[in-house]
Amino acid sequence: MIHFFGNTTSNIFAVQTTKELSTETTSRLTWLFGNQPKIEQASLDAIFIGPRTAMITPWSTNAVEITQNMGILDIIRIEEFQPVSEDFNDFDPMIYEFFGYNISNAFHF
Repeated sequence: MIHFFGNTTSNIFAVQTTKELSTETTSRLTWLFGNQPKIEQASLDAIFIGPRTAMITPWSTNAVEITQNMGILDIIRIEEFQPVSEDFNDFDPMIYEFFGYNISNAFHF
């Protein structure tokens, strides 16, 4: 399952889990992400860049370890995505890629 935190005008945190998030876990993740709320939508009306689909970043590895230390055990991966315009091209294509209106595709390996 993929859960989103944040808003489409700033960074989005995508969280891949093995099961649905409890209310307490959602509250803890909201706090961890700087009080960014959980987004209840399945798709987002924006274009983002984020880490390549097949590349789990060191940032994600550290973020997952932090959640484990907080007692949240069902998280597989966390990645951060930034909203950009369609003509944005100032990024390294070896590391990042565009994600259209469904960044949950970033987690399909």
